Amino acid sequence: MAWKTLDEMDLKGKRVLVRVDINVPVEAGRVTDTTRIDRIVPTVSDILARGGKPMLIAHFGRPKGKVNLEMSLAQVVPALEAALNRSVVLIETLEAAENLTQEALDADVILLENIRFHPGEEANDTDFARRLSALGDIYCNDAFSAAHRAHASTAALARMLPACAGRLMQAELKALEAALATPARPVGAVVGGAKVSTKIELLENLVNRLDVLVIGGGMANTFLAALGADLGNSLKEEDFFDTARDIMAQAAKAGCRILLPSDGLVAREFAAGADHVVAQLGPKTVLDADQMVLDAGPDTIAHVRMAFEGLKTLIWNGPLGAFEIAPFDTATVAAARVAAAQTRNGVLISVAGGGDTVAALNQAGAAEDFTYISTAGGAFLEWMEGKTLPGVAALEGR
Repeated sequence: MAWKTLDEMDLKGKRVLVRVDINVPVEAGRVTDTTRIDRIVPTVSDILARGGKPMLIAHFGRPKGKVNLEMSLAQVVPALEAALNRSVVLIETLEAAENLTQEALDADVILLENIRFHPGEEANDTDFARRLSALGDIYCNDAFSAAHRAHASTAALARMLPACAGRLMQAELKALEAALATPARPVGAVVGGAKVSTKIELLENLVNRLDVLVIGGGMANTFLAALGADLGNSLKEEDFFDTARDIMAQAAKAGCRILLPSDGLVAREFAAGADHVVAQLGPKTVLDADQMVLDAGPDTIAHVRMAFEGLKTLIWNGPLGAFEIAPFDTATVAAARVAAAQTRNGVLISVAGGGDTVAALNQAGAAEDFTYISTAGGAFLEWMEGKTLPGVAALEGR
């Protein structure tokens, strides 16, 4: 690894600036989902156990460099204290952080107010980062989900102090490295969702690295239509037919097999429990003008199962159909459960990420059995696209 972990740092008596992501959903001043808070507990607890003093740096929402009390991190302090079982003091200004009160010094954990209240954060301002660096002795990045941002607290600051990855960042990087950089082969991926246009770079990178690529959701409609299918009123992007054909050509050249739906659940309305039929899908398919493909069918599920059974590594991003409503969640749920079972049996390494992906795998009851599930969103996708993430690059060689 080109970056250090907490294990390689001497923390005793040191103040550790920890970049975390606790940008959690809040309603009426209360945190409604503590997942991101729970995931930083190992890092903060480890620092405390080894005699360090954690000073947490985090963002909340998009205040655009201005103080906005609706985006104050004060709202997350109770949930943070509950998760850590430690006292947490919120420091409202950078000036206050530079002149800590005895109350702050006595608290177990210090939390800086929303770092995005400062215009220097998103500008990756060196002077602002230098002021932050003076607050601590060691920098620890535990926010992979913000690592694709070249901001002061993720990039510039990391180069000003001895730096390392936190436990969550370490786990994320190891999982992604195992899934894409040095995977056990054969390696495959599921890429689904609505639009090809949002995942062009991802697809172009993956076809050169995979043995099998399963394409589902509205994206699959675009690929099928690019081959000549008339899919009626199905979601598809006509402007990206050429792109789809180019990706298929790249895959063929690279030896990556693309698996498109061979059948699908077709309905005339997008609604829960809508009447539907199973239709065969291929280049010669012609649907009625008001028909829509809303999920992959039973033959496709069987083909996906067979493909999974030949893999040692699987990357998953996006659903295979309109999983939000039954019965169009059938293919996503079935495929997810197959992957989960193989992972549970120790024959598959499975890594998944992306908002819809996490929701779909949770809905299928499969999430807990996957090897690793990333909640990083944009950073997960950019890593999979083969891009250099500023927050990761800043840790290298530190």
